[in-house]
Amino acid sequence: MPTEEIANPSQLESESQHETAPARRPYWNLARRCVRMSLAVVVGLYLAMLLMLTWLETSLVYPAPSVAAANWNRPDLQFEDVNFRSADGTALHGWYFPHPQPRAQLLFCHGNAQQVADLGDWISELRDLYQVSIFVFDYRGYGKSEGKPTETGVLQDGEAAQRWLAQRSGIADDEVIVWGLSLGGGIATHLASELGVKALILDRTFHSIVELAQSIYPWAPIRWLMRNRYPSVERIQKYDGPLLQIHGPIDEIVPFTSGKQLFEACPSENKQFLELENFGHLDSPTAEFYAAVGELIDSVADPQASSSAAE
Repeated sequence: MPTEEIANPSQLESESQHETAPARRPYWNLARRCVRMSLAVVVGLYLAMLLMLTWLETSLVYPAPSVAAANWNRPDLQFEDVNFRSADGTALHGWYFPHPQPRAQLLFCHGNAQQVADLGDWISELRDLYQVSIFVFDYRGYGKSEGKPTETGVLQDGEAAQRWLAQRSGIADDEVIVWGLSLGGGIATHLASELGVKALILDRTFHSIVELAQSIYPWAPIRWLMRNRYPSVERIQKYDGPLLQIHGPIDEIVPFTSGKQLFEACPSENKQFLELENFGHLDSPTAEFYAAVGELIDSVADPQASSSAAE
């Protein structure tokens, strides 16, 4: 009688797995394809966002206000309408507010969402308050100035403005007081380090615009992508003259810590950091603010002009 061979259990299990494997393979292939497609979509979206940030960089760093919306016809203000050129030939525009007996010459570098026509009333008040002549100008791409803003170009514009003011008033380049607000602080710091200044006023400004942007977009390689860098924290290390820096801990645009980093990097022994409570980035200056600026100007102003004015 023929004997019936009994299969080994492990052999049966192996054969069972062998038979079902082909049935499961299509599902694994489909899963792998889905994962690859998902990764491709994520990478594609990430790259698209990086490209968009790169494309929008100029408008984010230099959001110039509307020229047409501003009032450029101001017969009520006493100023000179100034047209001058940057080093590369770009036509620039500014307003010069001369004082009849100026104690000093001051160059004002405005913020990235401002233009000359928006500042006329305030600059006129500063001229009379401090008894100084003030030149406020527009960077390329702002107001009536031509061209498109870039860091290199804007810094050249600042140099041209300082040289124009020095020549107009018959003083050396480094005899000009420079005041920089927000983005203007980046230009002012550059001028202090390259041309020299009589005194430097930094108003709610940053230590590095590229580092500031990196903190806003931590998921993006901003340090590698950004063209406009404004490394003020490096530039200010070359300046050792009088410095007044003003900032508030509630600043919602330029972090207070960024301003402190810039101040601490300055090697000057004649420097003051004025911390104003409840003082945001867009807030109007306070009495304490104006007093501190006045004290700095008094410390470097021409005493002969002061005595002449008193007479």
